Amino acid sequence: MGVAFVALGGALGAAGRYAISLLPVKTGFPILTLMTNVIGAVLIGFIAGIVSENNEVSPNAVLFWKTGVCGGFTTFSTFSLEAFTLFENRSYLSGGLYVFLSVACCLAGIFLGKKLSLLLR
Repeated sequence: MGVAFVALGGALGAAGRYAISLLPVKTGFPILTLMTNVIGAVLIGFIAGIVSENNEVSPNAVLFWKTGVCGGFTTFSTFSLEAFTLFENRSYLSGGLYVFLSVACCLAGIFLGKKLSLLLR
């Protein structure tokens, strides 16, 4: 049964990621992937905060949201390819900035999401 919850959440997350990729932003910097990963980090931090404070959350709900939605939404493989391509194209400053911002902003997103979950207490 858990596989079905992951699959449904994954479909929703992937559709959300695709929707963001349709935003009319044209730049050499992969801002939409960065934005997607930061949003995903806030969301998974929020979910983790809720789960840690509420033992009554269904394991299937956790699978749906964390593994399914967040897993389907965030784009680590795309991030990795874009970072590699920036370095391969000798855009070292942009590549380094992208890697740094991705890690720093996503960690900050986890922190923010967990803090936001505290508002629901």
